[in-house]
Amino acid sequence: MDMARGQVAPVGIDYRVGTHWWEKRSFALLLMVLAAVPLLYPTVPPLLDLPSHMARYRVELDGAQSALLSRYYTFHWTLIGNLGVDLLVWPLGKLLGLEPAVKLITLSIPLLTAAGLLWIAREIHGRLPPTAALALPFAYGQPFLYGFVNYALGMGLAFLAFALWLRLERLGRQRLRAALFVPISLAIWVCHMYGWGLLGLMVFGSQAVRRHDQERPWWQALWRAGLDCLPLAAPLLPMLLWRENGLGKTENWGAYLKAIYIGQALHDRSRLIDMGSMALLIVASGALLAWRGGLALSRTLAASAVLLLVAFIALPQKVFGSDFADERIVPALCAIALLCLRPRAGSSARAMNLVAIGSLAFYLFRIGVVTTSLAVTAQAQNADLRALDRVPEGSRVLSFVYNYCGHEGFPLPRNNHLNSMTVVRRSGFANDIWDMPGAKLLTIKPMEAEPNRADPSQVTLAPGCQKDWPATAKEVVPRFRTARFDAFDYLWLIDFPSLDPRLLPPGATPVYRSPGAILYRLHR
Repeated sequence: MDMARGQVAPVGIDYRVGTHWWEKRSFALLLMVLAAVPLLYPTVPPLLDLPSHMARYRVELDGAQSALLSRYYTFHWTLIGNLGVDLLVWPLGKLLGLEPAVKLITLSIPLLTAAGLLWIAREIHGRLPPTAALALPFAYGQPFLYGFVNYALGMGLAFLAFALWLRLERLGRQRLRAALFVPISLAIWVCHMYGWGLLGLMVFGSQAVRRHDQERPWWQALWRAGLDCLPLAAPLLPMLLWRENGLGKTENWGAYLKAIYIGQALHDRSRLIDMGSMALLIVASGALLAWRGGLALSRTLAASAVLLLVAFIALPQKVFGSDFADERIVPALCAIALLCLRPRAGSSARAMNLVAIGSLAFYLFRIGVVTTSLAVTAQAQNADLRALDRVPEGSRVLSFVYNYCGHEGFPLPRNNHLNSMTVVRRSGFANDIWDMPGAKLLTIKPMEAEPNRADPSQVTLAPGCQKDWPATAKEVVPRFRTARFDAFDYLWLIDFPSLDPRLLPPGATPVYRSPGAILYRLHR
């Protein structure tokens, strides 16, 4: 039990710095610093969606002053629950430049996430358990590697806020907490609506258990936990004003997809390594829980994990036009579930030392895997991006990016939005930027480019892959036959293994080749 009935602080939990090496503050600091390592080398973090976000940031910073950018795009601030990095880029981009600012912000997200998770572990268990490092690889979960940076920042801030909530609960500072969490909840919602939702679920779960442990029946504990969460309700007001111009689709619930999302929570490049890592975590955690001299669960945090699991099961794949709505919860769910683990009463120090060593080894392994993967991708993208040196400012660049499916399609398609760097570096037009109702700051101006005006018109599928994608993503031959080459100045083919030259438009002239891409000048 985490808490004696009627008491604020858990019985038997000592919040002084522990004596074991994994309980030291210096070890916690090391774990946090390691979380930043994979992003130190890349100049532009090679996260799938990030280039298109950067294109929006470029218009945000310079669109009003740039005659070139204003030909294609407009930017208007509006209050939505998805503004985190956009707001940070505004001052930092002016101070440091766009690309350094984005790297600094992106690099800080896994660090903040790791800090929040470790703080939660200490507040729940009194000190870091030997398994704490197991939760940290999920700072590089699939949503972050997809480049959902506003969501990832919101998740990291939600972890930090949850840890602060637990600390104020432990100290008996409920009034101070109520005052603080009105602006905190608003700030996290503005960063990303999902971060606010995660915070609410984690807080409600922990409060329900604590209220029940104060000799309250479950129905009353749930009611009181809901009242405790009222300071988190402030974002409901701006939510009523949001999405007034169209909600986008909410669809695609499937149990099969959810099972895949759990197995691919650490999805990066290798099916064997990434899914094997998840299998190892599940098997090892189960074995240590079953062993009488091993691990137990924190009820307080387990309730939060259960609520995250319920939300994951209940949500469809697409909400308000945003894809992977349910999958985004998986890293938080896995991390919180792993933070529930703690030494069972009477477990030996020797056994826990081995558990701590194994946990650290797993964390180091995953950091090494992601560091290598991002470095390899960054090198390849740097070579591809040299093509933009041949593109005059303000040019319209049509990109087609080859995508596999099945076993060959397991590695994340990190180049699907690489063409957006045309906007970032050449103030031009790219056909891979989103045009979604109800959730956009950036508007693509009307132009004679359909069906190649916006994402996913760049996605070009290997033969036989159409069934796995919406109709707007096309296989190679239909993609080329329906393309509006006359509306563009350049054609950029990325990741194509080969191409029938008869599919190219007449007069297309190659001007740059890299190992992974070819840039053609188009003659109109």
